[in-house]
Amino acid sequence: MDATLLMEYGWVLLILVGLEGILAADNAVVMAVMVKHLPSDQQKKALFYGLLGAFIFRFLSLFLISYLADVWQVQAIGAAYLFFIAGKHIFSRNPAENQKKISKEKKKSGFWLTVLKVEIADIAFAVDSMLAAVALAITLPELGWMKVGGIDGGQFTIMFLGGMAGLIIIRFAANSFVKLLKKRPSLETAAFYIVGWVGMKLAVFTLAHPSIGILDKHFPESLGWKLVFWIVLIGIAAGGYIFSKEKDSGTQEA
Repeated sequence: MDATLLMEYGWVLLILVGLEGILAADNAVVMAVMVKHLPSDQQKKALFYGLLGAFIFRFLSLFLISYLADVWQVQAIGAAYLFFIAGKHIFSRNPAENQKKISKEKKKSGFWLTVLKVEIADIAFAVDSMLAAVALAITLPELGWMKVGGIDGGQFTIMFLGGMAGLIIIRFAANSFVKLLKKRPSLETAAFYIVGWVGMKLAVFTLAHPSIGILDKHFPESLGWKLVFWIVLIGIAAGGYIFSKEKDSGTQEA
C-alpha cells in the first residue's frame, strides 16, 4: 500500500471512528434511559447484557452487510422501533400519567423485559451504524485482498476498526450517561428526541431505497441532508443540556 492510499484509508478511518463514536453515544444514551428505573445492581447487569448485544449485533451486521444494505424492510423496522420508543416517552409526558408511570415502572418493565428492549434497540442502532460505515467505506479504492460480506477486504477492515472503536465508546459511555441522567433528569426527554431523530435517518434510507423510490437514491448521502441531520442532532443535545441545567438550578433555588 503506497503512502497516498495509506493516508486515504487513515483519513476515512479517522472520520469513521468519530462518526461511530457519535452513534455509539446515542446507543449508550438509549441504554441509560432504558435501565435507569432498575435498582443499581440490576442496572449494571442490564448494561452488561446491552453491551454484549451491541457487540454481537454490530459484529453480525458487518458480515451481513451486503444483505442488510439491500433489504429495505430491515431499515424500516429499525426506524419504526426507534420512532415507537421515542414517541411512547415524548407523547406521554403529562403530570398525572407520569405519576402513574413512576409508581408502576418496575412492574411494567422488569429486569428481563428491560434487557429485551435494550437488545431490540441495539439491533436498530447496529443497522444505522452499518449503513454509516458502508457510506464511508465504499468511497475508498478497493485493495483486492478478498471479499467479505460482498465488500472489498480493505474496506471491510476499515469498517471493522471503526465499529470496534464505537463499541469501546459504548462500554465507557453507558455508565456515565446513567449517572448524568440522575443529575439532570430532563436530559432523558432530549435523549428520546435524539432516538427519534436517528429513526428519521433510517426512515430516509428506507424511502430512498430503489424498491421504494419516494426519495432519490442518492439523497441519504447528499451534503444537504447530512448537514441537516447533524445540525439537528447537535441542536437537540445542546438544547437538552442547557434546559436541564436551568431546570436543576431553578429546583435548587426553590
